Amino acid sequence: MVETNEKKGFTLLELLIVISIIAILAVIIILILNPAETLRKARDVQRMSDMATMKIAIGIIVTASSTPWLSGTSGNSLCYGGSGTDSIWYSLSSTDGVIIDTTLDGGTGSIPNSVQVTSTNLNLTDGNGWIPVNFGWLPGRSPISNLPVDPINTIGTLSSVDNYDLVYRYVCNSTDTTFEIDAVLESISFTSNDNKMATDGGDNSNYYEVGTALDILGTGVNF
Repeated sequence: MVETNEKKGFTLLELLIVISIIAILAVIIILILNPAETLRKARDVQRMSDMATMKIAIGIIVTASSTPWLSGTSGNSLCYGGSGTDSIWYSLSSTDGVIIDTTLDGGTGSIPNSVQVTSTNLNLTDGNGWIPVNFGWLPGRSPISNLPVDPINTIGTLSSVDNYDLVYRYVCNSTDTTFEIDAVLESISFTSNDNKMATDGGDNSNYYEVGTALDILGTGVNF
């Protein structure tokens, strides 16, 4: 009896079948996990966390002073209802270009003046950051270490801002010392399945709105 030492390997057909199965499983996993949507959802979670942090921080300033400066000026002259120009502050740097926003108003049809600071100042909490509130005014320490900006923080066309531009917005009202901060969400999870922008209590379903008054910014320039 002659012993043989033959080694059996995969046939070409078997290899093709295995490769096909792996490819199908990979496609199924990608469809299930949807990495792009996962990233969008992660950014949205960060946005909502940022909104909550800034709301609490500004709320502390408002309650700690009988005359809080919400626009960086005495009497809140740059807030809606103030003696100056109605303004809206953006987390986008002035070095990126000047914003002209004709998509929002103060509920009266007036177009707000867009305010931006340099990129080096965006995160400052001393009143020179993109939100003009001096958080360091409080005795002790500031309730916020730095001002967050949108994870994407871009505007497609600076001369024509769209509702879907991913940037933070801040406004205030001098009449009753209220404020509003807005963000735009992008994931299906929070814009369709559980539409946070439509259920946040604000008057504009294009934005995720937080603050002490969610109607300072109107829904557009035409009513």
